[in-house]
Amino acid sequence: MSKILIFAGTTEGRELSEWLCEKGCAHDLCVATEYGEQVMNEDPLVKVHTGRMDEVQIASFIEREGIQVVVDATHPYAKEAPENIKQAAEEKGAAYLRLDRNQTEEDVKGVSADKYYFPDTALCIETLANTEGNILLTTGSKELPDYCANEKVKDRIFARVLPGTESIAICEKSGIPGKRIIAMQGPFSLDMNLAIIKDHDIKIMVTKQTGKSGGFAEKEEAAAKAGIPLYVIGVPENSAGMSAAEVRRTLYGYLDERKRTISLIGCGMGHPENLTVEAYQAMQSADLVFGAKRILEDCKITAESYPYYFAKEIIPVLKEKPGDAAILFSGDSGFYSGATKMTLALKEAVANGELSGEIKVYPGISSVSNLAALFGISWEDATLFSVHGRGTVETWRGRLLHTIRTSKKTFLLVSGVNDLKTIGKMLLEEEMDDCRILAGYQMSYPEQELLDLAPADCDSLEKDGLYALFILNPRAGVAAVTHGLPDSSFIRAKVPMTKEEVRTASISKLHLTGDAVVYDVGSGTGSIAVEIARISPDITVYAIERKEEAVDLIRQNAEAFGLSNVKIIPAYAPEGLEELPAPTHVFIGGSGGNLKEILAAIFAKNPKTSIVANAVSHETFEEFLQIEKNFNVSDFDIVQMAVTRTRKVGNYHMLQAENPVWICSFKGNIE
Repeated sequence: MSKILIFAGTTEGRELSEWLCEKGCAHDLCVATEYGEQVMNEDPLVKVHTGRMDEVQIASFIEREGIQVVVDATHPYAKEAPENIKQAAEEKGAAYLRLDRNQTEEDVKGVSADKYYFPDTALCIETLANTEGNILLTTGSKELPDYCANEKVKDRIFARVLPGTESIAICEKSGIPGKRIIAMQGPFSLDMNLAIIKDHDIKIMVTKQTGKSGGFAEKEEAAAKAGIPLYVIGVPENSAGMSAAEVRRTLYGYLDERKRTISLIGCGMGHPENLTVEAYQAMQSADLVFGAKRILEDCKITAESYPYYFAKEIIPVLKEKPGDAAILFSGDSGFYSGATKMTLALKEAVANGELSGEIKVYPGISSVSNLAALFGISWEDATLFSVHGRGTVETWRGRLLHTIRTSKKTFLLVSGVNDLKTIGKMLLEEEMDDCRILAGYQMSYPEQELLDLAPADCDSLEKDGLYALFILNPRAGVAAVTHGLPDSSFIRAKVPMTKEEVRTASISKLHLTGDAVVYDVGSGTGSIAVEIARISPDITVYAIERKEEAVDLIRQNAEAFGLSNVKIIPAYAPEGLEELPAPTHVFIGGSGGNLKEILAAIFAKNPKTSIVANAVSHETFEEFLQIEKNFNVSDFDIVQMAVTRTRKVGNYHMLQAENPVWICSFKGNIE
């Protein structure tokens, strides 16, 4: 048995019925005329009743059908129906909700020299009697007899009414000939209004204050463009009620199942025009809307809204208030967007029983695709990067430089003009002045600009705001995917250095990951640290070295390769490890006789660290043999590596042996 009854005489009533159908809720719907039934969408969940009812009949219907809540969505100018519906609902103990047309402040307060307001129909007719020219009457058919009762008005009327037999019958009975009857279903566009005004030589348009859904704005604009006055009959005081959003939230309590939808919407550049049709409809139908203040303003949100974009702010509101919700994000929901974390937080709340509902994600137009389109270039070959809201450019300097050096086209999101200035300066410092920067400023906004810049041009920029960039590097080189620099690549002086072949084998045995945190203990010249840091800018290497001369060499070698992901720690081990983050991998090139203590400190930070240690002396080799006894490790392995190189002497190539090296590798095995 249905719990909800809607008296539908407006577009809002029909839309409310459609919303209930989407929620899987059966309900009854009453319309006064056959035409009212025809414009309703057929749905097995809706039982339509046609014909007018008085208070007694309505009360009987409510009792017979077991109705718990009655929604009065009759026309705001209806007089008897609202009162009858309300009295009948109260008599039978059903909740009564009056659904009012959504009218914005602009709708009801707009004033111009050619727009005149009347408190009632009688005064409007009296005023029309003292004018000349054809009248377009768009107030419906019910009051038409009143207008036609005035002889000075009757023969000038062109009546725009609904295309139902009842409306046309009223026109004919009132003496309006067929050529002056415009029987059409509204609301009407601006162009349609203008065409009717022109075709029938209209001099005055008469309307009620019908709000957005009644096409008031289009009538007002058409009258202004045609240069004719608009006579407006104001909304009666007793028509005020609840908005559609308020009614929907109230009805949630009467639904058999609360089928709330929580939509996470990518808004593109920020204006409604950038939304997909599907996302726009989800946003418009939401009862609660969340997002940054700028996005809410740009999207002209009229529903109940909150300038929130963190889950910890949004979820408490969703718990308290029922209704469909939309959470708005700039750009695309899957491109450096908060939508990812929000989705996880909402799913966790649903899984924990804190919320109920279906979570949907709607993608938007990303800044990268928008900027590429504005400049007429592709972006499938670009490397994507962002520092927006993720720290400063300097924070990401190493990773960013690596990306620009190795990519012919880098897309970059920044936080403002200072970031762009820093990038220009950075490119000049790295002798990359031949790079080209294609920048989009305030994309999609009226102040939008497209800039084609050289690095030196960036420092002169003054306008702060949202920037997105393509950095084109004509000299981009392919990034090295393996280690193996020749020894001659490093500044060495007299500091010991792990030789090329041993470096290669040792680093391979570390089995590095793309986001590794590496300790290079006893770093020496920093050759191991440099080789590892070059593999990926996402790897962080801490070069621990106690000798001052060696510390200076590590710095020189790291700077020579432009590596900001090498962090130099001038200290003894294990003392120098205390303040460092936990390692994932460790290379020990020199332990200073403290191997056992160093390993204990490492495993205290991460019991599962992968470790490789080198030794050239028997004493250190003996320490290797004790590791399995002193620590819980797995994959323990020792190999001896002896390298013999060739050296050209005159016309001959002579063999030159390097010192043998023991390479010990293992992993912590503590749960």
